[in-house]
Amino acid sequence: MYVCLDIGGSSVKTAVMSADGSQFYSLGLLPTCDDFQSFFKQICVCIEKAMNIYKIQGIALSAPGAVDWETGVIHGTSALAYIHGPNLKELLFDKFQLPVSIENDANCAALGEVFFGENTEIRDLAFVVCGTGIGGAIIKNREIHRGIHLHGGEFGYLIMNPLTFQTWSEVGTTRTLVEEVRNHYGDQSIDGKEVFARSKLGDEICQKAIDTFYTFMAIGILNVQYAYDPEYILVSGAISQQGDFVYQINQKIATIMERNSAWTIVPKIMKCTHGKDANLYGALAQHLNEYCD
Repeated sequence: MYVCLDIGGSSVKTAVMSADGSQFYSLGLLPTCDDFQSFFKQICVCIEKAMNIYKIQGIALSAPGAVDWETGVIHGTSALAYIHGPNLKELLFDKFQLPVSIENDANCAALGEVFFGENTEIRDLAFVVCGTGIGGAIIKNREIHRGIHLHGGEFGYLIMNPLTFQTWSEVGTTRTLVEEVRNHYGDQSIDGKEVFARSKLGDEICQKAIDTFYTFMAIGILNVQYAYDPEYILVSGAISQQGDFVYQINQKIATIMERNSAWTIVPKIMKCTHGKDANLYGALAQHLNEYCD
């Protein structure tokens, strides 16, 4: 059994999982802390509790940022500034004397799909995560393509506006969708669910914001398709749970392709298999790749 931790901006998801992913015991959510010492102490307590119940063989982490899986250092930036710099891999190994792995969260989600998803025969895929920003990952021959600067699959940096040089993460996310509606109505309490609910009731402002969002999703996914040409493009993030999410993107793609005959390849888009637990499955997959090959 393995302790798997998914470090997020507002919480840390925790679980104990078997090597084949068939046994999944959720340990719940840990709130994020204000400093690294408190954060580290909290996850150590969680791991110790798991070790008192299960025979733990290793610790697998999913984390935001430019994660160097070999050294264990997290570079770049994320919502948790204090995790950038300390070596979690070394610190947890010193504490528990167990093998420890760590990988970028989007890379984990993508890797989890080819090992534990519904389409394990896929060899090449692109993974797009839509939330407060756009994240992503590239799987080539069932392995993560990290890139020389650990930015492989960072699709959020794609430029979407040639005049302002704004990126996909700046103009085409759940956050920007909601902010557009909030700013129009001067109401900061509006969330994504309310935007979609209002749209169904005929609110033209919400409908326009949603239409713009799907347009950017379609443009981004077409760019990814032609830049990498994967077998499939998987989409994830809370907004992807909208029942017609993939359908709406496909409709926008069809419209774009009708206007330019040069576009001939239709991306094959699917939703992520494991939803909110995708990073945990991927963290386990990375750990097994690293220590059990």
